[in-house]
Amino acid sequence: MGDMFRSEQMVLAQLFIQPEAAYFAISELGESGSVQFRDLNENVNVFQRKFVNEVRRCDEMERKLRYIEAEVKKDNVTIPDVHELPKAPNPREIIDLEAHLEKTEGDIKELSESAVNLKSNYLELTELKHVLEKTQAFFNEQDEANGLDSAHKALITEDTHNVSIRGRLGFVAGVINRERVPGFERMLWRISRGNVFLRQVEIDKPLEDPATGNEIYKTVFVAFFQGEQLKTRIKKVCAGFHASLYACPSSLQERNEMLKGVCTRLEDLNLVLNQTQDHRQRVLVSVAKELQNWSVMVSKMKAIYHTLNFFNMDVTKKCLIGECWVSSKDIPVVQKGLSDGSSACGSSIPSFLNVINTSEDPPTFNRTNKFTRGFQNLIDSYGVASYREANPALYTIITFPFLFAVMFGDMGHAMIMAFFGGYLVIAEKKFMGKKGSSEIFNIFFAGRYIILLMGLFSLYTGFVYNDIFSKSMNIFQSSWYINMTKAHALEIDQIDLNPSFDYAGTPYFMGVDPAWQLAKNKIIFLNSFKMKLSIIFGVIHMIFGVCVSVVNFVHFRKYSSIILEFLPQILLLCFLFLWMVVMMFMKWIMYSPVTDKMGGDVKFGSSCAPSVLIFFIDMMLFKTPEDVEGCNRYMFDGQELVQYVLVFGSLACIPVLLLGRPLFIKCTRKNKPHVRSNGDVNQGMELGEYPESQQNASSAHHEEEEEPMSEIFIHQAIHTIEYVLSTISHTASYLRLWALSLAHAQLSEVLWNMLFSMGLKVEGYVGAITTWALFAAWAAFTIAILVVMEGLSAFLHTLRLHW
Repeated sequence: MGDMFRSEQMVLAQLFIQPEAAYFAISELGESGSVQFRDLNENVNVFQRKFVNEVRRCDEMERKLRYIEAEVKKDNVTIPDVHELPKAPNPREIIDLEAHLEKTEGDIKELSESAVNLKSNYLELTELKHVLEKTQAFFNEQDEANGLDSAHKALITEDTHNVSIRGRLGFVAGVINRERVPGFERMLWRISRGNVFLRQVEIDKPLEDPATGNEIYKTVFVAFFQGEQLKTRIKKVCAGFHASLYACPSSLQERNEMLKGVCTRLEDLNLVLNQTQDHRQRVLVSVAKELQNWSVMVSKMKAIYHTLNFFNMDVTKKCLIGECWVSSKDIPVVQKGLSDGSSACGSSIPSFLNVINTSEDPPTFNRTNKFTRGFQNLIDSYGVASYREANPALYTIITFPFLFAVMFGDMGHAMIMAFFGGYLVIAEKKFMGKKGSSEIFNIFFAGRYIILLMGLFSLYTGFVYNDIFSKSMNIFQSSWYINMTKAHALEIDQIDLNPSFDYAGTPYFMGVDPAWQLAKNKIIFLNSFKMKLSIIFGVIHMIFGVCVSVVNFVHFRKYSSIILEFLPQILLLCFLFLWMVVMMFMKWIMYSPVTDKMGGDVKFGSSCAPSVLIFFIDMMLFKTPEDVEGCNRYMFDGQELVQYVLVFGSLACIPVLLLGRPLFIKCTRKNKPHVRSNGDVNQGMELGEYPESQQNASSAHHEEEEEPMSEIFIHQAIHTIEYVLSTISHTASYLRLWALSLAHAQLSEVLWNMLFSMGLKVEGYVGAITTWALFAAWAAFTIAILVVMEGLSAFLHTLRLHW
C-alpha cells in the first residue's frame, strides 16, 4: 500500500544478453514496459553504433509505409483500426516484411505511373476533341460569311492567284489554361502588332490534372496569321504560356475523320483507365487491411534496434551489456522477459540480470491504471515529484472533482456532464480501438474518469445548493412561511425574506431552502454563504497540503525539518486563518434571528452579529472593535487576549522559519571533524576497501560542503517570504470558488428567464411552437456556455487551486 502514496522503489540493473537473443529479449521487455534504459554510448556518434544499419532499414520501411498510406488516403480507401496490437516481428519475418513492402511499393508506383500516363493520353485526346469541335464552329462562321459551302470548301484555298496576291494565310489551334488567356492575348498582340486574329471559346467541363488529380479549367483558341516568321513567334509564345498545340486539318472532311478517330480512341482509353483504376483499388484495399499492423510492427522493430544501440559490447564480442532502471517489484518480470527471449531464439546460454548499487538519483515512477492515469497527468503537469516523495495524485481523486463541483453546482448541468463521462467510460473499448484524428476528442477521452467524477460530485453540490437549471426543489418542506396576502397587496413576485419574522426556526433538512429562490435578497444571502464556504474549504485544503510534507520528512528521516519547517508553517496558518474559520462557526452558532424572535438575550441576536472580516482586520492591526449599543464588543470573554496570543505566536513563527534550518545546518557542520588529505600515498596502485559508513559520511559531507552557507540563508529567506505571502494570497485565491459558483448560477438564471420562460408565457398553438423553438435555443446555449465553457473555466480554476 505504501507505493500507492509515493513513487515506487527503483533499482539500477545490469543486463547481460547474448547477441543472438538480444532482439527477442528487448522485444519482451518492451511489451512489459517495466524498464528505462540508460545510454552507455553517449560519446559514440549515432552513425557509428552497432545497429545503425538496422535502424536505417526501419527508416526505409517507414518511408515506404508513409508512401503507401498517402496513396491509400489519396483514393479515399478506409484504413481499418487495429483491435489488438501485434508484437514485433522476428528477424525472419523482417526479411519477408521488407520484401513484401518493397513489392507493394513497386506495384503501387507502377500502377500510379501507368495511370498518370493513361490520364495524360486521355487528357491530350480530350483536348484534341474539344479543339476539333470548337474550331469547327469558327470555320463554319467564316465560310457562311464568305458565302461558301462548308461541305466542299476548305478554310484556306490553294489558289495560286490568291497566294500571290494575299500571301499564305495559316492558323494555329490549341488549348491553354483559362487564367492565362488575358496575358496570352496581350502578348500575341504585341509580337504581331495587331496582325494576329485570335478566336477563343471556354471548355465548359473542367479537366483532370493527371499528376495531382485536381480540376483544371482550359480554353480552346485559334490564332490566324500570315507568314512563316509570325508562325514561329506564335509557337514560342504558346510554349512560354504552356499552351498545348494540336494539328488541326483545314478541310471539313479531314476534321470529321480525325474527330471520329479521336472519339474511338477515347472510348478504348476510358475502358483501360477503368480497368486500371479497379485493379489499383483492389490492391489498395488489400494493403489497407494490414497497413496499421505493418506500421506498429515497424515502429516496434525500430524501437528495439534503437534501444540495442544503448548497449555496450564486451571485450570478447560475445555479450551485450546494458543498464536500466527498473522497479524492485518488476525484477521477476524482467527476468522472465530475458528467459523468454533466450528461449525464443533457441539460445543455450541464458541471459541474466544483476542489481548494482549506485549513488545516482533514480527516476520517479508512479504506477497508474486507466482510472488514476488522468489524475496523475494533472499532477505531472505541475512537475514530476522527486524520487520517493509523497504522490498527491491519489488525494487529488477526491479533492479535484470536489472543488470543481463547488464552482459547478447545478444538478441539471452535472447530469449532462456525468452522462457524457459515463458514455466515454462505458464505450472506452470501442474508442480505444479507433485511431482518433480529433485532438480535442482525444483530450476528453483521456480524462473520461475525471469528467465522470466531476459530474457526480457536481450532482451532490447541486443538491446542496438546491439548484437544477436555476430552479429549486421543495423536497423536505420549506422552513419559511410567507404572508402571501401582503405579497399580493404589494403586487410583486419576489419579497424580502427576513429571518426575524418569516423563519420557522428549524433549518431545511439538507441544503439551501427553496424559499430563497423567490427572495429579492437571495444574492445577498448566497454571497455571504458561498464566500464563507470558499474560505473554509481553502483553509482546510491548504492545511492538508502542508501536513503532507510531514510524510516526506518522516520517510527521508528529516526529523529536524518537522520542528524547524513544518511546525512554524502549520502554526502560522492555524493561528491566523484557521482562527478566522473558527470565528465563522462561532458566529453561525452563537448568533441567531430566533433569539430576537423568542425574546432571548439581545446581545446574541442577529442585529449584534459581528463581521468576521472586520474582526480579523482589527486583530491584525491591534485595534479594538467599535462599541455597538446593546451588543458585546467581542464574541466571548477573553477573546482579546486570545487574539493577541495568536498574532504574536504567528509573528514568532516567522524568525523560526527564516533562521531555524540554516542555523541548524551551521551547527551540525561545526560538530563534524574536518579531514584534510594530501592525496593517496599508494597513488591508486593498491586496492583498498573502506567501511560503508565512512563512505556514506564522506559523501554526505561532500554534498553539504558543495552549498555555501550564504546560499542556504538566501534560499531559506526566499522560501520564508514566499510562504508567508502565499498564505494570504492563496487564501484570497480560494474566493474564486465563490465567484464562479455565483456566476454560474446567475448565468443559468438569465438563460432561463430570457429564453425558455418567455415561451412558457405564450398561450395557444403559437405558444407550443414558440416553446419548442426557445427550448432548442435554451438547450444549445446551456450546453455550449454553461456546460462546456463554464466547465472548462471551472476546470482551469481547480487546476490553479491544486497547484
